[in-house]
Amino acid sequence: MDILTTLSPLKKAQARAYSPLTLAFLGDSYYELMVRQRITLEHNMSANKLHLAAVKKVRASFQAAACEKIAELLTEEETEILKRGRNAGGAVPRSSNPAEYRKATGLEALLGWLLLIGETKRAEELFEVIYNS
Repeated sequence: MDILTTLSPLKKAQARAYSPLTLAFLGDSYYELMVRQRITLEHNMSANKLHLAAVKKVRASFQAAACEKIAELLTEEETEILKRGRNAGGAVPRSSNPAEYRKATGLEALLGWLLLIGETKRAEELFEVIYNS
């Protein structure tokens, strides 16, 4: 049973009612799960090496660059959700570049929103572009 498909999707208006940072909270875990699953399936190696490989794909700088890669593929609505996440504010870790961190938050908000509305296929399409970039 796939946990991502057992929940009833929300209507777009319901999902829009969530704050961008709440969407990013969900999208962050969803994105990391996709990265970890892909890396595990591609490489049978120690957990430490898997972790190091995953960190490269989940860091803010990689996600910020990913936003540029998928920008042309997004619908107007998806772009609006990404921008809401990017502009949401919130504390930026000292280890991160603020601009990159905000773009990464936008990406995570978009993925969280897609998950909430049941658009996992669309999220996976975007993830393929991101992961392979």
